[in-house]
Amino acid sequence: MKTNESMSQVNKETKVERKPKIESYDIAKSDETLHLAVDLAKFIKENRLYQNIQGKEYVNVEGWQYAGSRLGILPVVEHVVNISTDEEIKYQAKVNLLDLRSQQVVGAGFAICSNKEQGKKYYQEFAIASMAQTRAIGKAYRNILAWIIRAAGYEPTPVEEMDYAGNESSAKPAVPTEKKATMKAASATPVAEKTEVDEQVAGVRYASAKQKEEIIRLLNNPVITRQEKTKMLLNINRFDEERAAQAIDKLKKVIEDREDGQSAAA
Repeated sequence: MKTNESMSQVNKETKVERKPKIESYDIAKSDETLHLAVDLAKFIKENRLYQNIQGKEYVNVEGWQYAGSRLGILPVVEHVVNISTDEEIKYQAKVNLLDLRSQQVVGAGFAICSNKEQGKKYYQEFAIASMAQTRAIGKAYRNILAWIIRAAGYEPTPVEEMDYAGNESSAKPAVPTEKKATMKAASATPVAEKTEVDEQVAGVRYASAKQKEEIIRLLNNPVITRQEKTKMLLNINRFDEERAAQAIDKLKKVIEDREDGQSAAA
């Protein structure tokens, strides 16, 4: 017959072996996505990830990214193409949406940005390229998640599309063959969010889907706080391979240290 001490040890080992429950939703299940809409409405409001434009509320791309990440759907930049002329700085980006469960592409989005747009006359080249990428991410998510954003109580169009909606009909996908992106990668140092120049641009090796999946897996560990999880999810699509590797190493260390602390306390 096992003593109380041995039974206690078995219980502790069982708890350690249990895998933490992953907080995620399945886009194929309508009841789950409606629960996501409720969660999304709260998250967007608490973090002010929306703008009021002519009396209507539009969600920033970070809000769309959060919705996608909760569904296990992450953006992968296919290309950022320089389609500039002598008179205009202009970039086009294409983003695919990857379902981490099936490893299948489930959506895509094209977008452009030009310094001929209102308010962008003095934007530098890398900022134009960065905004094209940001818009493409929002557009890709809009194509498959618009109804969820609507269910959350917001307009089903990303904020970043609103200042160039009139150009959308004339934008045609460019083939990235002869014309190559010429600008250099942006500095890793964060600068004004207005221009979003801390986004990754052409020539940078973006974090792989496998790296993003590993980051999300680690973030779902119970010892990671909601604030830490939210902060990293909002930035995960800006990581290059090196930053993603650093984030994974840091998360593993934090988890190990905190789990050791909990064991010592017990």
